[in-house]
Amino acid sequence: MSPLAPSARGSRLALLVVGLCWLAVLFDGLDMFIYGSVLPHLLETKTFGLTADQAGDLGSYATFGMLVGALAAGTVADRIGRKKLMIGCVTLFSLASGICAVSGSVAVFGLGRTLAGVGLGGLLPTAISMVGDYAPRGRGAIVIGLLMTAHHAGGILSAYVAKWLVDPVGWRAAFWVCVVPLVFAPVLVKLLPESLSFLVAKGRTDEARALADRYEVDLPAAGGRKTAADRWDALAGLFRGGEWIQTLLHWLASFGGLLLVYGVATWLPTLMRTQGYELANALTFVVVFNLGGIVGMLIAGRAADTFGAPRISAIWFALTAAGVFLLSVHMPMGVTTLVVFLTGVFLNSAQTMIYATVSIRSTPDNRATAVGWTSGMGRFGAVFGPWLGGQLLAAGHGDWGFTAFALAGVSSMVFIGVAALRTARSGTSATSDQELVTAH
Repeated sequence: MSPLAPSARGSRLALLVVGLCWLAVLFDGLDMFIYGSVLPHLLETKTFGLTADQAGDLGSYATFGMLVGALAAGTVADRIGRKKLMIGCVTLFSLASGICAVSGSVAVFGLGRTLAGVGLGGLLPTAISMVGDYAPRGRGAIVIGLLMTAHHAGGILSAYVAKWLVDPVGWRAAFWVCVVPLVFAPVLVKLLPESLSFLVAKGRTDEARALADRYEVDLPAAGGRKTAADRWDALAGLFRGGEWIQTLLHWLASFGGLLLVYGVATWLPTLMRTQGYELANALTFVVVFNLGGIVGMLIAGRAADTFGAPRISAIWFALTAAGVFLLSVHMPMGVTTLVVFLTGVFLNSAQTMIYATVSIRSTPDNRATAVGWTSGMGRFGAVFGPWLGGQLLAAGHGDWGFTAFALAGVSSMVFIGVAALRTARSGTSATSDQELVTAH
């Protein structure tokens, strides 16, 4: 039976919300990956006099903006609602792409990428929360997994946009395509319902009840809001006793994991060009890489349920490191394509398994805090990864790019493996649907 089968209670609303959120995340992925897809062209044509180290800085601007957007998303959503925040994020990253399209200097282009990053960072966790609210009972994990495939579908779309438009029309056309989601914002205004849990939390119970009755879904129970003291106490709990060692290990593993994810996402086409592949083939690798990401997202959870999230995370990072390292070697096209696909399978879900590991070993009281801070610390790696790739290329060590990213995968494998070995207890609680998929 389909995860959104008609017989599932509330399936009509789930179809509506998941469909709208899937499209929003598709545009998120397009905007995120488009820079990496056009970067080889920008460097080869010396647009703005762009150098490799400046290109790395520009990649980091977007991920820094994502850090800001992700950290602010929860607070802003609590104030204005998840629906309005999603609309605001789509509008922001669409307009920011317009800034990139009309930019006449590195500074203006960088401003556009930073603002786009803020919108991108705020959208994904908000969309996940919306889908988590409305997923049919017992189908939350698979529905959210389905949502996450949209991000990689956007990556595939970015490669085709670059292949079809950059050479005949110019790189600016690719960013104009990323402005198109602006017309999707009115669709969200008209069709996307507000989060039921937000309505209940704000005391708008009549509105929430009418919406729940209309689509035959359960009304969330009203819960007490955590105070600032409660949140700080939950954070302090991550460092009490011997927990500080586990916490730091998880943070370090997350740092290396997101360094790897965003470093490869930004530099894959350019690094493949340095290995002697034609630009069209380098962009094809982006498509294959994201196809692997879709497959990986669909199988990682099942593998973790069978063998345990910590074990799968460590194995996935080891396989990722091996695949990324192999990409530093020029191989026959067919072999390289297979390696890129498998690397996409493991890389894009290895980080997710870190969050699964943290969630499983956390108590219900501090689970959200533990996963949130692990994700937040990892985002510093997301900022560092694109910068690192640029520095290596600028220094004439582009052939070391894949090796450096592979070492990041090895470090994450070690950190999550040591953390798993030190865990004194097995997972005693089910993993929250929403917490498993905040890797990006």
